[in-house]
Amino acid sequence: MSQKLASIRGMNDILPEQSSLWQWLEVRIQSVLDRYGYQEIRMPIVEHTELFKRSIGEVTDIVEKEMYTFNDRNGDSLTLRPEGTASCVRACEQHGLLYNQVQRLWYVGPMFRHERPQAGRYRQFHQIGVETFGMAGPDIDAEIILLTARLWRELGLSSKVRLELNSLGSSEDRARYREALVAYLSERIDQLDDDSKRRLERNPLRVLDSKDVGTRAALKDAPVLRDFLGDDAKAHFDGLCAALDQAGVAYQLNPALVRGLDYYGKTVFEWITDDLGAQGTVCAGGRYDGLVEQLGGRATPAVGFAMGLERLVLLLEQQRPELRPQADIYVIAPDEKTAGLLLSEALRDALPELKIQSHCGAGGLKAQMKKADKSGARFALILAEQEIAKGVVGIKPLRGNGEQQEVAQAALADWLATQFASGE
Repeated sequence: MSQKLASIRGMNDILPEQSSLWQWLEVRIQSVLDRYGYQEIRMPIVEHTELFKRSIGEVTDIVEKEMYTFNDRNGDSLTLRPEGTASCVRACEQHGLLYNQVQRLWYVGPMFRHERPQAGRYRQFHQIGVETFGMAGPDIDAEIILLTARLWRELGLSSKVRLELNSLGSSEDRARYREALVAYLSERIDQLDDDSKRRLERNPLRVLDSKDVGTRAALKDAPVLRDFLGDDAKAHFDGLCAALDQAGVAYQLNPALVRGLDYYGKTVFEWITDDLGAQGTVCAGGRYDGLVEQLGGRATPAVGFAMGLERLVLLLEQQRPELRPQADIYVIAPDEKTAGLLLSEALRDALPELKIQSHCGAGGLKAQMKKADKSGARFALILAEQEIAKGVVGIKPLRGNGEQQEVAQAALADWLATQFASGE
């Protein structure tokens, strides 16, 4: 007997009983994005490896340890995308969407990173990302944060998340800060973990993101990037904070917030929850004004964010939102299957907003009624020989205490429309 096949570790199936919550979440996120005037863009899952090395940074955990990279039959090095921003920039530059233009874009889909699977963090995971181009002021930074704040309200998650902010300043600001940070940490080199020692030589700001206890202790009195910001970066960050204050969006300043990708500058932010253990970040982003030029385009201001859907699903499972059932109406025709199929088709034409499921396969009336109840439908429609002969349909309420009744087939669609409109 051959061995059963299973999914790859960290790449999970989303089963039918789970997918309804995913759909509920995705519809609400997409509705908010649509109301803010954002348009969808779709990019391929596989890109040239060089795209991520040049954008994310070679001295990052993603590029060094986590990317799924392989050579194709032509010998080209390809990578399953580990994040969406670089792909979005590549697509926009390739198709002429950036120069002297303003773009508000969003995308959704799987990303891939080879890391240790844990709750809410998998090797194939799903993100919704937002990227904006052509707007240099702090107002667009504020807009995307206000957008996410609205999303938490509509998902019922406002009380479960908090906003942390920081500014990384300009490249010149970071260069001055990097020099001071390296001088400070070099005097404490023995307290740093091995990864931080290596980063100190090639990408010292990434040391701030270390989770090692000894390194965190060494950073306690380290120089703060905020003290090295130039006038432009200060004004930009002050403008963002002022807009959030006026909008009533609470936030915490976190000078250690640097994000894990090299392309960020000026604004960076994270929405964090305490309800998911160590994996607390549910949405993160910031400004990356230099990335388009870094990838071969003209200098273009840009800011965006991404949110992991798996982590949001975990939070929503705690909330238990009311989801739409598998069916609104379940049609049973124990004696004449074709009559049931045709009735279902007629109702789908007349009531396209309703979910209508017709019983197929074997089973007596009692067994079919059990399946109707399990579907979550409000009504079971019964079309047996006696109903067909009389030109009526039996209607059995499956929720509440209503009595079974008969309605003429010709009047059925109007009767159902009235019931669902009234919510009775």
